[in-house]
Amino acid sequence: MPLKKLLLNPGVNRENTRYTNEGGWYDCDKIRFRQGTPEKIGGWQRISNNTFLGVCRSLSNWVTLGGANIIGVGTNLKFYLAVGGAYNDITPIRATETLTDPFTTTSGSPIVEVTDAASGFTDGAFVTFSGASAVGGLTIDGEYQLTLTGGQTYTINAGTPASSTATGGGTVTAVYQINVGPALAVPLTGWGAGAWASGDWGVGVASEDAIRIWNQVNFGEDLIFGPRGGSIYYWDSSGGVTTRGVLLSSLPGATDVPTRQSLLLTSDISRFVFAFGANEYGSATVDPMLIRWSDQEDALNWTPAATNQAGFLRLSNGSEIVAATQSRQEVLVWTNAALYSLQYQGAPIVWGAQLVGENISIAGQNAVAYANGVAYWMGKDKFYMYDGRTQTLRCDLRQYVFNDFNDNQYIQVVAGTNEGFNEIWWFYCSANASQNDRYVIYNYRENVWYFGTMGRTAWLDSGLRNYPLAATYANNLVNHESGVDDEISATPVPIAAYITSSEFDLDDGHQFAFVWRVLPDMTFRGSTAASPSATMTLLPLKNSGSGYTSPASVGGSNSAGITRTATLPIEAFTGQVYTRVRGRQMAMKIESNELGVTWQLGAPRLDMRPDGRR
Repeated sequence: MPLKKLLLNPGVNRENTRYTNEGGWYDCDKIRFRQGTPEKIGGWQRISNNTFLGVCRSLSNWVTLGGANIIGVGTNLKFYLAVGGAYNDITPIRATETLTDPFTTTSGSPIVEVTDAASGFTDGAFVTFSGASAVGGLTIDGEYQLTLTGGQTYTINAGTPASSTATGGGTVTAVYQINVGPALAVPLTGWGAGAWASGDWGVGVASEDAIRIWNQVNFGEDLIFGPRGGSIYYWDSSGGVTTRGVLLSSLPGATDVPTRQSLLLTSDISRFVFAFGANEYGSATVDPMLIRWSDQEDALNWTPAATNQAGFLRLSNGSEIVAATQSRQEVLVWTNAALYSLQYQGAPIVWGAQLVGENISIAGQNAVAYANGVAYWMGKDKFYMYDGRTQTLRCDLRQYVFNDFNDNQYIQVVAGTNEGFNEIWWFYCSANASQNDRYVIYNYRENVWYFGTMGRTAWLDSGLRNYPLAATYANNLVNHESGVDDEISATPVPIAAYITSSEFDLDDGHQFAFVWRVLPDMTFRGSTAASPSATMTLLPLKNSGSGYTSPASVGGSNSAGITRTATLPIEAFTGQVYTRVRGRQMAMKIESNELGVTWQLGAPRLDMRPDGRR
């Protein structure tokens, strides 16, 4: 019999059975496709040994006029500016209080009770004390995270036990940072929380405001930022990266700045600052469908007048604005039911809205990625794209993704581009997970899909950096596509990568075939290991759908190691591996799990002979 070449179709397809997808791929992790063939994805390396507090769900990157390359890092606890691997805390201040004898210590305990009649703090907030005198053998000075115990009391951990039980501290200055937000979305409960006949009794979907997501946009070299559902703050680059942000409304000349916002955006046209889901002009009432914008080139003036271009408009299709992004010549705005295009029209209308998509959904604020003039986003049951018209994106993994999805954590979905490989990445929570544990990728150049397991909370692909940047649950940032291993921690860990084909017929699929030789075709270009290797496993079947046969039942091993022995960085492997497997159909798996290894599969061939019809 002639050698059987295994050059399978690119992409992974889980929309049907393994056998129906003959000639393709069915399962994978940590791989991608390059010009039709699978390869292991690149590694990731932490940008520094430093870590931040909280779960990061917002990243932004810009360069100041002084040449400082800055990353804005928004977590549920803090807001940082990362420069050179250091995380500078610029979390805005909520209030400054002067307290008298606020501390109560307990002998032998490091827990100190604090009394502040002004209140306003929430559990987990941060406070900085200064000017205190010793009490109970302790001098309370510096930053602490508080644990709420009452309306006017909370506790802090002083770090060392008190020598006595006492109350005091003298005159103390307490500086409170803005209150923290939750790291996870908690489902609403109680009567009417969920739709009729949906899920458990009285359990509904998570509130969109039940998770802390920061919005951040640049205004020149400065930063305008604020938590979703919160106030708008301003960081002036002239003050340096250690200067805290301040309320935009507190700056000289500021007028009618929105007190609440769900999203922020700066337009490319004349630099209008947008606040979506803001309070109404002249009112404290928040309208989740309202869009307000400042005067052009002026982030401080939000008062509509005949002499400026500040203004507002309200969208009608939907009940809240979920996401927004700047495209080439328009601002795209997603509600929970429609997609709008905002276009600059000049005075007196200034900005006009056009409905460009309806009866659609979007998973959350960060579920949109924009690449090469096209917006891609994850809905709540499918994927979409907008390239001038809104359309459903064909997806070979739709059932796999949405049939195993935690519906209470749509707000955690993170989308981003990986331009170097023409990819759109989405990270999401599987059904039994409360944190992002999976990803799905769409390669828009090759029009294929693949997926895997990985936990990331934010993603940024910036032309100002050499690598895509991601936030991890280890409270640090990592450069993706850097190296070939997992270097989140100090000790590198190998990345386990594999891909498994769908079932394909041996011979005609009716008779048994005996495979006795494999001619692998792989390259280990880019590996740093001295002897990189991967494993090829042949998985034979007696009949389509019968399940994989045991290696012992065919009298031999069904796996063979493939090791590069040449020193050239690019090489076609034309060696041979002997094996003993038989079946009517077969699947093939390629995998690696060693340090310093990366690979790309070509077109391996099988040498086989007829083996009867039993």
